[in-house]
Amino acid sequence: MVDRLRYLRMCGRYTHLLTWAQLHRLLRLTSDPIDLPRRYNIAPTQEAPVVRTSPDGGRAAHLLRWGLVPSWAKDLSIGNTMINARGETLATKPAFRVAFRKRRCVVPASGFYEWKKMEGSKTKQPFYITSSDEGPLMFGGLWESWTSPEGEIVRTFTIITTTPNEMMAEIHDRMPLILDASDTDRWLDPKVEDASDLIRSFPPELMLAKPVSTRVNSPRNDVPECVQSISKQ
Repeated sequence: MVDRLRYLRMCGRYTHLLTWAQLHRLLRLTSDPIDLPRRYNIAPTQEAPVVRTSPDGGRAAHLLRWGLVPSWAKDLSIGNTMINARGETLATKPAFRVAFRKRRCVVPASGFYEWKKMEGSKTKQPFYITSSDEGPLMFGGLWESWTSPEGEIVRTFTIITTTPNEMMAEIHDRMPLILDASDTDRWLDPKVEDASDLIRSFPPELMLAKPVSTRVNSPRNDVPECVQSISKQ
């Protein structure tokens, strides 16, 4: 696993606290249920639930490895640097352009973390960002299938980022692509090859950020305390 410091970029950590029933209802899944443990600190190279369009036109949720590995890659390590994909260059970057046309996915989340450089401090303050009503967030993503030299098939994903809204700009210069509920159908539709119009900042009034403990800095800490506001500790 890559070292901790390389995780601290946008979007480098997030949470998934949804149950299968919630996910099934929100995205109208047609696949069989999978085990979805509550995750408070999902980190790159780990597996997380991703929703994709099935060959039969249904919707399936599977656990994919975070960090996109193109089919032409020599090994998995390239995924360590592809946990995010800039929305502005998806159509032209060799690693993402085909997936942007044919393999878009939704990455369900409950919130995400970002680190802000604080004046007069050598350490960055982590913030936990959610929707203002603490409801689910649907990140726009891409997925790929890679085959190892030994024949093992590994499916991976990346989270798309875009320019920050006014609230996020106070913390970081990027933010994940958060899809409106009304946009998920079009994003997942394989007949739509260009979904560039859906890549935009999420309204700041629909988001909430709170400072949390530096406990989240370590991917070993996947516990409820990661999302608790430090003002409440």
